[in-house]
Amino acid sequence: MPSGRRSSKRPYGQPHQELDVDRVWGNRARIETGPRGEDFYVAIPRPTDRTFVCPGCQGEISGEVQHVVAWPVDGIMGADAAAESRRHWHTGCWQSFGRAR
Repeated sequence: MPSGRRSSKRPYGQPHQELDVDRVWGNRARIETGPRGEDFYVAIPRPTDRTFVCPGCQGEISGEVQHVVAWPVDGIMGADAAAESRRHWHTGCWQSFGRAR
C-alpha cells in the first residue's frame, strides 16, 4: 500500500532551483524604480492575520489592511537574499520612500 508521500522532493545532491519571482508572485509583482535608481519588485499581498512593521514610519501594519510588499530585484547576495529582504510598507510610505517630506 502506498505511503501517500509524494516523490517530488529535490533529489539528494542536486542544486536548489533559482528563485522564480513570477512563479511565486504570479503576475501580481511589478517593477518600480527606487530613489537611487535601483529596481524593486512591488506587490500587493493577500490579507493575513499577521502584523508587520513599516520601515518608512515604524508603524504597525495589520495584515488585513491593504499595503505593499517591496524587495530589490538584484541583491549583492543574489535573488534569494534579495527576496528574503522584502518588507511590508504602508502604501503612502512606499510612495514617499526616498523623497523629501
